[in-house]
Amino acid sequence: MSRRQEIADAAIGLLAAEGIRGLTHRAVDRAADLPEGSTSYYFRTRQALLRAAVERLAEHTTADLAALQERADSFTGGRDEVIESVTWLVGQWLTASRDRQLARYELTLEAMRRPELRKVLLASGARIRDMVVRLLEAAEVPNADLWAVDLIAYADGLLLDHLLSRPGELPDLRPKIRGLLAAVGEA
Repeated sequence: MSRRQEIADAAIGLLAAEGIRGLTHRAVDRAADLPEGSTSYYFRTRQALLRAAVERLAEHTTADLAALQERADSFTGGRDEVIESVTWLVGQWLTASRDRQLARYELTLEAMRRPELRKVLLASGARIRDMVVRLLEAAEVPNADLWAVDLIAYADGLLLDHLLSRPGELPDLRPKIRGLLAAVGEA
């Protein structure tokens, strides 16, 4: 892992723990156990540090989706495989990647006021949609490109709800995902 990635990961952890106001160069130095001034050497401004966190989150999400795509590549067809794969990924995001999701929500709100961050988040979202479309196509869902948006919004809503109201709890998401895919099939 590069020093830039290490700093960006520390920034993500701070965003999750303390919110956008807790993200300072000094706080990142402390969180990454680096000498004071290290973060500002790599990322001169707060804007550069925020962008680094957004870009690092995109790298992590791309890796998560690549793992999901690897699962999808072995599909023999059928919605049960999609349900299991989506359940697995959302479960990862609620547990192992919980801090990344919290940071993503912080940065999403910040991106509403910072167009340069918004651009990076939107590009990451487009990659996510493309991968979800392929996942739905593998399950032979008609109009996969249209339904991918709904599936993403649904998964995002589940994430936000569980992060906010049920922290640390990993619910059985299969029935919820199955119900959404049943609605997709009826459309």
